Amino acid sequence: MSTVASAPPQTADDAPPPEKTDGFDGKRAFALVAKQVSFGPRPSGSQAIVQLQDFLQSELKSYGCAMETDSFSADTPIGRLPMKNILVKIPGEKPGVILLGTHYDTKRLERFVGADDAGSSTAVMLELARLLCKQRGKYAVWIAFFDGEEAVNRDWKDPDNRYGSRQMAAKLSASSDLPRIKALLLADIVGGRNLHVKKESYSTKWLTELVWAVADRLGYQSVFLNEESTIEDDHLSFLSRKVPSMDVIDLDNGPEGDVYYWHTPQDTLDKISAKNLAIIGHVFLESVKQLQSRYLGLDRQM
Repeated sequence: MSTVASAPPQTADDAPPPEKTDGFDGKRAFALVAKQVSFGPRPSGSQAIVQLQDFLQSELKSYGCAMETDSFSADTPIGRLPMKNILVKIPGEKPGVILLGTHYDTKRLERFVGADDAGSSTAVMLELARLLCKQRGKYAVWIAFFDGEEAVNRDWKDPDNRYGSRQMAAKLSASSDLPRIKALLLADIVGGRNLHVKKESYSTKWLTELVWAVADRLGYQSVFLNEESTIEDDHLSFLSRKVPSMDVIDLDNGPEGDVYYWHTPQDTLDKISAKNLAIIGHVFLESVKQLQSRYLGLDRQM
């Protein structure tokens, strides 16, 4: 008997009130996951991802966000595919930038709608944009929506992955904007009901410790574990260019910590917890505040 089939349908009812999470609305984030899933599978170059791109841009515009898009073609194992990065730019008083990021494409698999991968993190970033586009800090906050994180082939093997983040990192380097980035906080697969995030070992240690200290202070020790994992993700595109970067991700999203719906047709809306979306959003909001304070009068750490 399938445990997935017998799982109860998930709703947004477990979301904490926004006043408990710095205004981050878990119910709104859950609805944003549902909207993405409604488009069906969304691999790079598909008609469904074009619909999603239109939705993302319309939603961000409704929040009053200034944004830039970068449409490009990527050489993949199945030929050249059109892709698009979306970058929200919230100005600050100083030239430094705090970059938040997610990918929004789904793995090229039959019947794979990616509620958690990448629906959850995309929803979190949209809700963060709704809140942060109304604010101004000492440093600018940019929010990146990367296309093409997923490998086109079944297996993850360079260079068949991270098309969008590699494109953005290279473009920012060419425009001399890359040195402005103080830190990248990446989210990916963060909405599961059994969410347990481990410290990703490629990630910049001081930045990981900052985020974990925030989570500890907020009382989220049961979600942010004092354990390590090693995962290749979009943060590597920036780490390779010496940008302090870290990844908040949970691949082990089964009921006993097993990988049980990652990259399967079972990655569906019933796996998503509005409460955990709100926890991740709360931690990111507070981490941005910590980074704003950390860099007042300080040089960028490498």
